[in-house]
Amino acid sequence: MIIASTPADAEAAETIRNHHAELAGHLSALTDAMLAATERGTAFGPDPGADFDAARKAAVDFLTEILLPHATAEEARLYPAAARADRARPLIESMIAVHRTIADLTDQIRTETSPVRAAAAGRAAQVLFEAHLADENDRVLPIVAADPLVSLADIADDELLGRHAVDARACNCDPDAEEPVLDVRPIPHPIRHATVFGALEAVPAGASMVLVAPHDPVPLLHQLRDRTSGRISVEYLERGPEAWRLRLTRI
Repeated sequence: MIIASTPADAEAAETIRNHHAELAGHLSALTDAMLAATERGTAFGPDPGADFDAARKAAVDFLTEILLPHATAEEARLYPAAARADRARPLIESMIAVHRTIADLTDQIRTETSPVRAAAAGRAAQVLFEAHLADENDRVLPIVAADPLVSLADIADDELLGRHAVDARACNCDPDAEEPVLDVRPIPHPIRHATVFGALEAVPAGASMVLVAPHDPVPLLHQLRDRTSGRISVEYLERGPEAWRLRLTRI
């Protein structure tokens, strides 16, 4: 929980955290698609073919059109507010450095001739981004939200709040390709649903993902049906007691 100076700032902080979770889930699904296409290519020949090309394009489009513009907005609006606190300046410098590294990895994904190396760069970007978000959620946002001289609600624009559609960046991959698996059990509960939202948005129509949850996710399923206008089917693969596994298919 983030302690904020006003209710509006608390709401803005929570919205940004949820958007971060959606971004992480989306990138995870796209990275899994690249890795799966690479593994299929390795098994059946040296060239993963069009399926990998589609997965790579979806990942690059998402990184360049959604994730990196979000990073730019952070540097323009969020980070200067955090850097008002002297203790936060080294942290902010390191956060900006991570943005540059993710941009470099994006270029590597785009230009690498080896599918294996491109997929590895994608996984590296995903892992780095998830660690980066932990610092942002747990260290940067609380500094800004708690500052009575700064209004997080005022400085947070649509880019920071995630008020744009990302489902157009779904992978145009083979719907029969290997299903990505999202295990939400280690994900903090407050951002768990948002992570699933982002991951499902990366799944193309007609394809599926497998969700692993610590309990029967009935409230989440209601939210998913609302978000997709009912264009989702659910199949239970396992019903506890330690894990619930569900196949979510976009219709």
